[in-house]
This record gives sequence, C-alpha cells and structure tokens, in this order.
Amino acid sequence: MYDQLRASDATFWSRRMPMQPVRINVDIVMERVPLANRWVSEVWRPFAVTPSTDALAVTAASPCMVDASESRWSFPGLSLELHPTEAEGYFLNLTSPAPCVFVMWRMSEGEAPPPVHPVLATVSYNEAGRLMDGGERVDSVALPAAIADWMRPFVATHYKPEPRKKVKRNPLAENEFVRDRRDDGTRR
Repeated sequence: MYDQLRASDATFWSRRMPMQPVRINVDIVMERVPLANRWVSEVWRPFAVTPSTDALAVTAASPCMVDASESRWSFPGLSLELHPTEAEGYFLNLTSPAPCVFVMWRMSEGEAPPPVHPVLATVSYNEAGRLMDGGERVDSVALPAAIADWMRPFVATHYKPEPRKKVKRNPLAENEFVRDRRDDGTRR
C-alpha cells in the first residue's frame, strides 16, 4: 500500500473520511543478545521494522536468522496506523534528528520459542510516551525511509500547529523573586 501513496498525491488524503486511520502492514524483527551476566543470560530488543511484502501476513512468529551469538525472529501481521488526532506526534517524530518506530513488546508466558512478542508499533512520540507512562516496555528502532515517505503526505495534510497565545504579564508577580535581583535592580 505504501508504494501507491506518493507525497505529491495529496488528493488521496483529502478524499478519505476525516477520522479513519490509515494503515500499513509491517514485520517486526526481535533480536536476542546473549549476555555474560550472572543474573540474566540474554536480553531481547526490537531489531528492525520493515513494510510487509505480504498483504495477508501470517500471525505466527517465524525465524528470520539464527547463529551462534544471536537469534532474530520475525513477527509479521502487525500494522502501523496513522490517526488524524495523533498528527502532532508524527510531526515531532519526522522532524527529530533520528526518526524512529516505537515497538511495545512483552515477554510471552508460554514455553514455545521465542519468549517475546511485539504487541504494538507506532510512529507517534505522544503515543509512545503514554505507553511508557503506563509502564509498558517500549523500545525504538530506526524509521525506514519507505515508511517515512508514506507518512509525510499524511502529516502535511493533518498537522496544524497550535496558534501561539499571547501571555499577559502579571505586574504583581514581577517583583516576586527579590533574591535574584541586585541592589541596583538588575538581575543576577
């Protein structure tokens, strides 16, 4: 779907219903890194997020690469959703020095490998912050160029910066910090 959406095709975004989310299927690759630690033998982390090549992705984990020092498991069947109400979070992500995809993941309770599974992927700074405030495990992965190109027209259409509000000064509060002033009235 992302290859059909071009930055110059703004009419696509204007024809959509205003509150309908836009989706792209993605595959999330989780990586196991062995540790030389007496309390923890390994650590899991998201390794990559790639646009899915299969529209009808299988929901079971399939091994992506396994070698002696680390193993990687691919999890197809997840999707990134863009909601018009989250446009500010998408804008903040795209304009940051290192745009990323945030992956919320959990440890599995079953015995079957792998012992982890991604639950959600998002490209919104605000949504990722809410998830972390809720105590969820959220890690970031570099944002692929194909997904960034897919996001740009959506953000250009839906992001409207808040207008600046003029702040009225309170003359009573101006002299509140007397300890910060010198004897001649200038600030320290």
